[in-house]
Amino acid sequence: MLPSTRTFLHRGTTTLALRNSAFSTSCKAQKSYRLVVVGGGAGGCATAAKFASKLGQGNVAVIEPADMHYYQPMWTLVGGGMKKLEDSGKPMSQVLPKKADWIKQRAVSFEPDNNTVMTEDGQHIEYEYLVVALGMQLNYHQIKGLPEAFDTPGVCSNYSTLYVNKTLTSLQNFRQGNALFSFPATPIKCAGAPQKIMYISEEYFRKHGKRDKANIIYNTSLPVIFGIKKYADALWEIVKERNISVNLRHNLIEVKPDSKEAIFQNLDDPEDLKTYQYEMLHVTPPMSSPDVLRQCSQLVDAAGYLDVNKETLQHVRYPNVFGLGDCSSVPTSKTAAAVAGQVGVLGKNLSLALRGEKPRHLYDGYTSCPLVTGYSKCILAEFDMNGNPLETFPFDQSKERRLMFHMKKDVMPSLYWHAMLNGYWEGPKYARKLMHLGMK
Repeated sequence: MLPSTRTFLHRGTTTLALRNSAFSTSCKAQKSYRLVVVGGGAGGCATAAKFASKLGQGNVAVIEPADMHYYQPMWTLVGGGMKKLEDSGKPMSQVLPKKADWIKQRAVSFEPDNNTVMTEDGQHIEYEYLVVALGMQLNYHQIKGLPEAFDTPGVCSNYSTLYVNKTLTSLQNFRQGNALFSFPATPIKCAGAPQKIMYISEEYFRKHGKRDKANIIYNTSLPVIFGIKKYADALWEIVKERNISVNLRHNLIEVKPDSKEAIFQNLDDPEDLKTYQYEMLHVTPPMSSPDVLRQCSQLVDAAGYLDVNKETLQHVRYPNVFGLGDCSSVPTSKTAAAVAGQVGVLGKNLSLALRGEKPRHLYDGYTSCPLVTGYSKCILAEFDMNGNPLETFPFDQSKERRLMFHMKKDVMPSLYWHAMLNGYWEGPKYARKLMHLGMK
C-alpha cells in the first residue's frame, strides 16, 4: 500500500499559463500528484471532474496534448449533414475541471514500477494513483494507399476531424456506381458507426433522386452484421428492404485512387482478393490502443490493451492503477455509453483505494449503440458485456423509432457536455429500474 501522505513537489512550481481557469503546466520539473489522469477524452474528463474537488487544488493532474475536446458520437451526424463539425467540439480548457492541473503534453512513456509518467517535453510526473483513459488510435496507414487517397474525390471517413466533412461532399458529388462502406479486422470504437453512415447515405440518395444509380455495399470483416443477435436480426431486415449488399469477412487492405478501386481480402480465404470500383468509399480505419500504452509491457495484455479487472477496473498487477474506456481490456463495445457506466464504478472503487480499502463495486458491462438508420429513425441497442440486451425503455428497442433518433441527435449531446464530462452521468441504470418498475 502506498503511503497516505506525501510531499507534493508541484506545489512550489510556477504555472505558466491559465486558460479559462484550467491550468497548463509545462515547466520541465519532477512533479507529484495524488492522482494523475492520462487522457482528456470522455473518461479522463469525467474522472478528473469527480476527484479534482474531492482531493483539492493541485492534487489532480490531467495529461492531454489536444487543444480541443470532441463529442465523437456526433460525427455520424456531421457526415450525413445533420450537424456541423464545430458543433461537436469545445476547447479543452473549457471541459477540464478548474481544480485540476492541465499538463498540456503528450505522454511518451509509463514507468509503473516507479509510479511515473514521462511527457514529451521531459517532465517526470509522479503519482500516488493513476487512471489511464487514452482512447483508441486510428491506423489509416495500415491500409495501403491511405491516408493519401483522402486527397482524392469520393474517399471519406467519419472517424477523423480531417475527413468527416468529406463524407457529405462525397454524397453531394455522387453520380452513379458503387458506394462502399468498410469495417476493419480490429476492435474499433463505436462498432455500429460504419453501417450508420451507410443507412444515412442510402436515404440521402433516395431523397436526392440518386438511389437507382447507387449500388450500396457493406463489406465487414466480422462474421455477423452486428454482435448482438436481437439487433442483428432487425438490421438484416433493413438491409434486405433497402436492397443493400452485405459481404461478411471482407477486410479493406488497399485503396487505388487513380483507378478508384478498393481491394478487399476474404478473411476466410486470405488468397482471395476482390477488387471493387467505387464512386464513394467510406473507410473505417484499423484501430489499436495508443503506441505509448502498448510499449509498456507491464501495463498491457497480449493484445496491447490496459490490463484491468473487467468488473472493478483496477489493474491486475498494479493496485494503484485504474483504467477505463476504449484503451482498456474490458470486453464490451467501445462507446461513450460504456465509459459512462465505467466512470461510476471506477469513481467508487478509486475512492475506496484512496482510503486504503479494496474495490468492491462491479461494472456490469453496460454499453449502448444508437444505430441511426436514416434521417429520422434509430434503433437504440443497449446490452451488457455478455451480449445480453439491457434496455432502458419498456418497449422493444430493436425497432426503428423517431423518438430514439431525437434521443441520439438532440438529448445525448447535451447530456454529454453538461452531465457526463462533469462526472454526474453514470449511465441509465436508475432510469432503467424506474421504467421497469424495479425489475432488471
